[in-house]
Amino acid sequence: MAIDSGSGLANATIQQRLVPVRLFYDFLMEEGLRESNPVGRGRYTPGRQQGGQQRGLVPRLTKLPWIPSEQQWLGVLQVAREESVRNRVMLALAYDAAPRREELCSLRTDDLDPAHRTLRVRAETTKNRLERVVPYSASTGVLMSAYLAHRATISRARGPLFLSESRRNCGQPLTLWTWSKVVRRIALAAGVPRFSTHTTRHLCLTDLARMGWELHAIASSAGHRNTDSTLQYIHLSGRDLAEKLARGMEHIHAWRIEALTSLNGTATEAAR
Repeated sequence: MAIDSGSGLANATIQQRLVPVRLFYDFLMEEGLRESNPVGRGRYTPGRQQGGQQRGLVPRLTKLPWIPSEQQWLGVLQVAREESVRNRVMLALAYDAAPRREELCSLRTDDLDPAHRTLRVRAETTKNRLERVVPYSASTGVLMSAYLAHRATISRARGPLFLSESRRNCGQPLTLWTWSKVVRRIALAAGVPRFSTHTTRHLCLTDLARMGWELHAIASSAGHRNTDSTLQYIHLSGRDLAEKLARGMEHIHAWRIEALTSLNGTATEAAR
């Protein structure tokens, strides 16, 4: 079965489900009921041939993160143009600032600094409890201004930035699951079913690498403590070849930001 076939459990899920089995056999060994653990850890054992490596029961597979092609990205933006201003500004921020889903949905009004076009990602909302301040583009700033004006018609209270507009939960903080459903709907409408709430984060970090950003700078922007985590997000084939093309790729980020301005069309028309 191919790793990208979409059938069966993901390799990471299988690895997680093996943990309790491995621990159970550890318990049996401690109780003297077994002499060995059949679920290998892949640990180093001195004296064994071929480097002394005990293979795990299931090989651990690592694949590159998927990112959309330019045509697929434009297709997603084309569909997103018909979305509400809230959804459009969230999609723009998801690429511009590369936040995680929880970080994006947990933004508050006082996290914004419109004058400098930056937003603060609070430590309590991050995966590793590491606060950071990230910038966003001028085109996203236009969308943000339109959304803030729209938000004032729902609630003028300070607090969560993105609010639900449904009849049942109008004015309540937008949930993670609602945002996931929005992105899923856009992805299916655009014919890009693999597009998810995390795709924009992969795409942004990859574009920064294409622009020649240093790894530690990308890690800082992403909120990673370890650059090894950053490397898992970057989808580059042949970094040495990409470096030769770096000067020709300097404008790719600007081009993508320019493409995002298409989301401003509805906001501009509404303002009129």
